[in-house]
Amino acid sequence: PRPGESAGGNQAPDIAINGKPGNGEDWFDGSEGDTLSNTAIFKKVSPSVVGIVARLGDSIYGSASQGSGIIMTEDGYIITNAHVVDGASSYEVVLTGGESYSAQLVGADLKTDLAVLKVNATGLTAAEFGNSEQTQVGERVCVIGNPGGLRFQNSLTVGYVSALNRAVYIGNYTINCIQTDAAINPGNSGGPLFNSYGEVVGIVTAKTSSTGNGTAAEGLGFAIPIDDVLNMLKDIMENGQVTSHAYMGVTVASASKFPQTGVRSGAYVAEVVEGSPADQAGLQAGDVITMIGTSTITSQSDVTSAVGSKTYKAGDTATVTYVRDGQVCTTELTFGSTLD
Repeated sequence: PRPGESAGGNQAPDIAINGKPGNGEDWFDGSEGDTLSNTAIFKKVSPSVVGIVARLGDSIYGSASQGSGIIMTEDGYIITNAHVVDGASSYEVVLTGGESYSAQLVGADLKTDLAVLKVNATGLTAAEFGNSEQTQVGERVCVIGNPGGLRFQNSLTVGYVSALNRAVYIGNYTINCIQTDAAINPGNSGGPLFNSYGEVVGIVTAKTSSTGNGTAAEGLGFAIPIDDVLNMLKDIMENGQVTSHAYMGVTVASASKFPQTGVRSGAYVAEVVEGSPADQAGLQAGDVITMIGTSTITSQSDVTSAVGSKTYKAGDTATVTYVRDGQVCTTELTFGSTLD
């Protein structure tokens, strides 16, 4: 493919996921065993963290965005965020030691904010990956990346896991993320979140810099759990993007904006795409969706959250509860793919 195009068609590597050290289920008791110091973590993992330069237009005079990435395999597959490389015509990967490689885009998926680049190199220091399902609130984590760009390359920040399964909205898709108070700034995007054993447990994806009322909010950083990342990267590498996003085929708005329905809480169906899963399930414009599976729907955003979460993928079936002409109805809806 030309620079900037997704390649796809790559064989996804088998990546080992390490469980926490300890016997059996000992990690549940909150003990962390023989963890590494922050200095030891940095020495161990910094060679696996890279800088990403994504250039738009002319490679000399065009604008460029900078982010971070993590070496997935020793033969040059790099994980980063889709928004870091989106719209670029060429890519550069800069290693910790300063070596620079031109890169090819293997695939990117803006809905999940994940992308894979490939450089023509071998013998790179691949990261180790930990089981993000074993991550616990209060556990120490580190972020290594390039806040502010390559001028601050390989910066380490340290914090704790603040919360798990935080719903973060990126575009019209919801990603359940690990929340951390480790300092994250522009340029950290696409970089790794490490546990205290020096294993990647997440890919940094977003930072909230303000609250809904405009008050400054610090210490809100987010990372996509690595267990989810590796599942989606397989799809990206083989198909150029994630093909399993669940798709309903409806345009919705909060029911509170349509008092004529008599339903104060729910998602008003403004449009149903002809031939879509929603159409095949019998949903019509004017219906008000109140539940999808076990998820209560109170507004437009609840539909995005319920369908966009990893609960459903293309091919799954859910019971949709809706109100039509004052009557509560149900239907079985089988989700399609966003690629259909």
